[in-house]
Amino acid sequence: MNYPSALIEEAVNELSKFPGIGKKSALRMVLFLLKQEETEVTKMGEAIIKLRKEIRFCERCNNVSDSQYCNICNNPKRDQQSICVVEDLRDVMAIENTNQFYGTYHVLGGLINPIQGIGPEQLKIESLLKRVKEVEAKEIIMALSANMEGDTTVFYLSRKLQPLQVKISTISRGIAVGGELEYADEITLGRSILGRIPYTTN
Repeated sequence: MNYPSALIEEAVNELSKFPGIGKKSALRMVLFLLKQEETEVTKMGEAIIKLRKEIRFCERCNNVSDSQYCNICNNPKRDQQSICVVEDLRDVMAIENTNQFYGTYHVLGGLINPIQGIGPEQLKIESLLKRVKEVEAKEIIMALSANMEGDTTVFYLSRKLQPLQVKISTISRGIAVGGELEYADEITLGRSILGRIPYTTN
């Protein structure tokens, strides 16, 4: 693609780094920005810079937060002894949108995937084990995607949690096998949370 300006080309190349954004979509975004007032574009840029510089992660569950602990962990109405284990922030948002879960979360930051070089050491597993002991958790709900990486991670976690004698359950398979949790509709995901089943390694 030929660009009339090196500045436009540079902006397109940067914006096309976003997931799902190709060069054509990035170009449309750049042309949109060129039509905006300079103050508006500056506000957008400053918001992105501020996000990257100032965003924090909850010291308890690893969810994004504006302070030491996130709004969910700080909510006295949430059940601290019921912990829903998820891959990342998108899954927290998806489950929260169902309004069917009133416990807390633990964000792993990924799934075990040896092919991509992601092992247990790269995930927030040790902090989960420590937290289970500290709060004397009653139930750990595995809300991970129904694919090979998700199942491997659930199996590994269940083995690590077994000595702690805590109830382990998984969301029911209303979520299609091989499906990503974040793409499930709210009704299906909500029913999967409510209809969770005990996890067994058999």
